[in-house]
Amino acid sequence: MASPDLHTSWLSAAVESFGGSFNIRIEAGAADSVEFFEDPTSPVCNLPTNIPKPPPVTGKIQSRATVPRQLANSDCVPKDTWDRLFKEGFGADVHVIAENGSVIPAHYALLTVASPVLGNLLQQSKVRNGIRCIKIAGVPHGAVYVFIRFLYSACYDEGDVKKFVLHLLVLSHFYSVPSLKRVCINHLEKGWLTLDNVIDVLQLARDCDAPRLTLFCIRMVVGNFKSISSTEGWKVMRRANPALEQELLEFVVEADTRKQDRLKKIEEKKVYLQLHEAMEALVHICRDGCRTIGPRDKVLKASQEACSFPACKGLESLVRHFSSCKIKVPGGCVRCKRMWQIFELHSCICEEPDSCKVPLCSHFKEKMLQQTKKDEVKWKVLVSKVRAARNAVSLFSSQRSSF
Repeated sequence: MASPDLHTSWLSAAVESFGGSFNIRIEAGAADSVEFFEDPTSPVCNLPTNIPKPPPVTGKIQSRATVPRQLANSDCVPKDTWDRLFKEGFGADVHVIAENGSVIPAHYALLTVASPVLGNLLQQSKVRNGIRCIKIAGVPHGAVYVFIRFLYSACYDEGDVKKFVLHLLVLSHFYSVPSLKRVCINHLEKGWLTLDNVIDVLQLARDCDAPRLTLFCIRMVVGNFKSISSTEGWKVMRRANPALEQELLEFVVEADTRKQDRLKKIEEKKVYLQLHEAMEALVHICRDGCRTIGPRDKVLKASQEACSFPACKGLESLVRHFSSCKIKVPGGCVRCKRMWQIFELHSCICEEPDSCKVPLCSHFKEKMLQQTKKDEVKWKVLVSKVRAARNAVSLFSSQRSSF
């Protein structure tokens, strides 16, 4: 903070006024995750690189109004009943064929209600001997089994979801089952993401239209960029999808910039808070006196309790120097220049100059009338920031006292 140049025409008078304001006693010694597990016995499944959006629902699809009454009122049926119906396959009229050729029996009416996309595909399939067949390829048999079971009763085993969570995320997106998608996202977010698989999950989340999981992965990448950028998943992504790499790098730079700005603002607030404390300590010294320094009309006590003003000790040392310095010209002595600035800042903040005990307060009030527009704006900005720091401290203190 630079102070406007001070003219020598009024400097000597100001110094004399300051020197007669304090009673100073010289004392002896005073100085200045959890990993994602894949069953090794399950068939190896390479997920499709480009997951398409769910196909539009076309054609005439049965709704709850057209399916049998017992299915329309399925909310009244216990979950274990639907789960038992799925496992026993009684009256099944659909064969779901998995990747390894195994068949999972199911019911056309229930699958149509649970997944409109699946129902549309079944409606277009041919009926042979009263059975409709549909093949779900690209995922292991176990994932298909868990998926169909979920359509019946919304039941699942934690271990099965953990084993096939990525496959189930793809199935829930492709066949438009939002409830299962939420289950998969919830499991992935709760500790199953690792530094090694987060890039793969991020790409899958973007393809499967899972914005919450995408944001979760991006935050993990930004927070652990150094470790993740050295993983094999990052290297593969960099070769296959350089646009995503550039996007993630921009997120990292932006986060680092925000962090630096936040730290800078914190440091600025500390400076303004220190200035506020210096203003309080200055008024305290000039009005009441503190330890070995105080106003001329105050008798200093031989022993005094510790001062409650944090900046009082440093300001006391500065006042001692200013009172005995032979230079006192701003620019000639750095410590004296700082003292001039403190006096001038006080005069800008002081609202009672007539009764103020601080030396030179009214003098600087008059000098403010001769300031240039640039200096006036500079001081107003500084005063507003110091007052904001004071208000923040007052608000914090009042909140603590209310508890």
